[in-house]
Amino acid sequence: ILLCFSSLSHLFLTLSNAETASIVHHQLLALSEKGDLLDDLEFDVEIDAAIANPCLRCTYIALKAWKKAMYSDTHNFTGNWVSPDLCSYHGVFCTATPDDPSVNVVANIDINDIDIVGYLPVELGILADIALLHIKSNRLCSIIPQNISHLKLLHELDACNNRFVGLFPDVALRLLSLKHLDLRFNDFEGALLSALFDKELDAIFLNDNRFSSQMLDNFGNSKASVVVIDNNKIYGCLSNSIGKMTTTLNEFVLIKKLFSFR
Repeated sequence: ILLCFSSLSHLFLTLSNAETASIVHHQLLALSEKGDLLDDLEFDVEIDAAIANPCLRCTYIALKAWKKAMYSDTHNFTGNWVSPDLCSYHGVFCTATPDDPSVNVVANIDINDIDIVGYLPVELGILADIALLHIKSNRLCSIIPQNISHLKLLHELDACNNRFVGLFPDVALRLLSLKHLDLRFNDFEGALLSALFDKELDAIFLNDNRFSSQMLDNFGNSKASVVVIDNNKIYGCLSNSIGKMTTTLNEFVLIKKLFSFR
């Protein structure tokens, strides 16, 4: 989980500013057309496969939309994202539901280190059973859509080493089950949100973005065992509230910054 190398210079040289702008434009256009999730979203998407399981049917819709939002997949990793057998897709992992062991759902999507170019479509918000979403080291651009707040079971979000932009994605703080948040090596900017340190997270990785923020007084409220926020413009005083973290905090990385303690 902790391996995410700063290979941005190599990764992004093949994606020009014009190409990035085009991807951003397409995502924002899709967001403006679809808005938030619709109850009848599946009727707006052509279903060319018979999928009896309603959970997998929704996942099929989401993955089909995501594949359409991928502009390059150099290694053809998602080449088999076409059949109704979602559990055979590369990077897609199924498990039985707790209520009915005979019913499978998609619980984990892992496309780490695949070098996919594209964006996250609004339809990802219907991945109701997803617990792990690992998308690090691709060339995913634009913003993290607000619709992923619907992912009530999402436990880990690893979006490290992409080209996401905008202010701190507050949608992550509305993910009820989230424990592991990794946003390293992106282009997020602006201030950190105080709600970040009030949320029951175990791991917070924000380093190597463009955040410009005062260190918040409630930092010590965090129950995280690891917090990494170096290589941002973080300033001000490191509150003595950090003393409240002695029973939980194992690693705190804040280098190349000057702080005073109070």
